[in-house]
Amino acid sequence: MKAQRIPSKGETLLGTGYRVDFGGKGSNQAVGCARLGARVNFIAKVGKDSFGDMALDLYCEEGVDTACVRRTANAPTGVGFITVEAATGHNCIVLDPGANEHLSASDVQNFPDAFSSAAVVLTQLETPVPAAEAGLALGRSRGAVTILNPAPVRPLAPSVLQLVDVLTPNETEAKVLAGLDPQQAMEPEEVARKLIGKGVKQVVMTLGEKGALIVSTSSATQIPPIGVLAVDTTGAGDAFNAGLAVALASGSDLESAVRFAAVTGGLAVTKEGVIPSLPKIAEVLEFMRHQGKTPPAWLAVSQTKI
Repeated sequence: MKAQRIPSKGETLLGTGYRVDFGGKGSNQAVGCARLGARVNFIAKVGKDSFGDMALDLYCEEGVDTACVRRTANAPTGVGFITVEAATGHNCIVLDPGANEHLSASDVQNFPDAFSSAAVVLTQLETPVPAAEAGLALGRSRGAVTILNPAPVRPLAPSVLQLVDVLTPNETEAKVLAGLDPQQAMEPEEVARKLIGKGVKQVVMTLGEKGALIVSTSSATQIPPIGVLAVDTTGAGDAFNAGLAVALASGSDLESAVRFAAVTGGLAVTKEGVIPSLPKIAEVLEFMRHQGKTPPAWLAVSQTKI
């Protein structure tokens, strides 16, 4: 729902526009990739409840392969409660992972065929860390580009970070992973270099309305955002990660992929809700042409596997 502002501790505010939407970072990212033309194998767990039914129907409708989605009676399908600040579109979210917490490393390892020809393996931390680690390890062993979107953030061992080709934190998440106080003042590039020191190959730090920062062992590149009016920022990070994954899977270099992701993430903030805001190929093409930008050659023919 929307509120005039994010409530303070102990405060009750009146809200408007209550609705129930699809969500979950992994789910959003899978749908986002499929909408951009990728062939997506999705490994997940949902509950044996109405939300689980709805999720499977969504994946079928969006063309996401559900052969690796399992259902459990031991927990409900994961849910999140989102408050959106009406004036800015900024949000705060509280999650109950539910069935996500029952996805184990062995569950992931039981689907080796899902990784056999994948160009990119994309994961996040709404599942237990061992499950994410297993996915990254399988991706690395198969030669795929591994992307970790470390949200919701939690400390990670160097052994996990060393499996990551591209880490996509926001500024707060980056500081937590680097072992810093989230309130500590430090330039984003310096924080990113601490993460590279822990074994991450490259960091793509999302900076909200400031765009994104790419940091490798030898360079740092600022990528500007696109100019749009923000309506609802919920799901923007998922749209960004989907765009990044599909571009890399299609053969883009990292800078070009992040520039493309800035478009997909930026377009997502122009609509309310998550699934409605995840852009499709046609929307991206239309925006880029309207802005006088040449779309990447792969975009119209993308059928890469994630």
